[in-house]
Amino acid sequence: MSALEGRIAIITGAGRGLGREHALLFAAEGAKVVVNDLGGNPDGTGDDRAPAQLVVDEIKEAGGDAVANVDNVAEWDGAQRLVQTAVDTFGGLDVLVNNAGILRDRVVVNMTEQEWDSVIHVHLKGHFCPTRMAASYWREQTKAGAQQNASIIHTSSTSGLLGNAGQSNYGAAKSGIATFSQICAMELSRYGVRSNAVAPAARTRLTEQTPGLSEVVKAPEDVAKFDVWDPANVSPFVAYLATEDCTYSGEAFLVQGGLIQRFQPWTLVEKIDKGDRWTVAELSSEAKKLKS
Repeated sequence: MSALEGRIAIITGAGRGLGREHALLFAAEGAKVVVNDLGGNPDGTGDDRAPAQLVVDEIKEAGGDAVANVDNVAEWDGAQRLVQTAVDTFGGLDVLVNNAGILRDRVVVNMTEQEWDSVIHVHLKGHFCPTRMAASYWREQTKAGAQQNASIIHTSSTSGLLGNAGQSNYGAAKSGIATFSQICAMELSRYGVRSNAVAPAARTRLTEQTPGLSEVVKAPEDVAKFDVWDPANVSPFVAYLATEDCTYSGEAFLVQGGLIQRFQPWTLVEKIDKGDRWTVAELSSEAKKLKS
């Protein structure tokens, strides 16, 4: 039996790059897949509807089952239609992979309001809206007595969890996504829903435009050499997180090539405690103890 046999999955941003690889593997592992992609350019402009359907055609040619959806997942009604597509077409929903995103890189002193807002909107709201609609579906199913074993996989980034100059908008959104995933794990466990985040390191249209990465992510000239930047390397772990038997929830993982590494969330370290209100004069000397 395949790892995802009978699972019904939505994958956003699945027309190209990482999302496409996720969709192809999910289908190969037995899942029924809703391939969502608005068909935009890396900066979010445009709406070529063909990529989603091309992935669906590829899945069906390989014997899998999939349907295309071209709704904007960062819009409330679009996210609702997306979830309804899974329910109407396949009879339910077990997995949501939030993957859609854009880039508009700029250093802080040059970034425009629109560049900030558009990236935050597509990434953060584009994760929230589908999650909100899927969570509502799973809650109603639970209330109706149908036990759920559902999984949400969010797409974060090292740009958010470790930082990267020139990507304050993207990094802030991706850091927020990791925290959003943790809170979803806390809130949705009562409905049988797990939530995790992955920070993929792979060659995509976005990373090929990321400062300092354009040359690094190129495929090796020697085709016999393992391509650590191949986006297909990330998909098996995303699929694992989507399986019924996986127990991880509230975690974030770096995935690159054959490497999978768990992130440790923000952790409190050094402290000073006077037991009373500090004065600025006291802190001038004592605050130095807050850095090891």
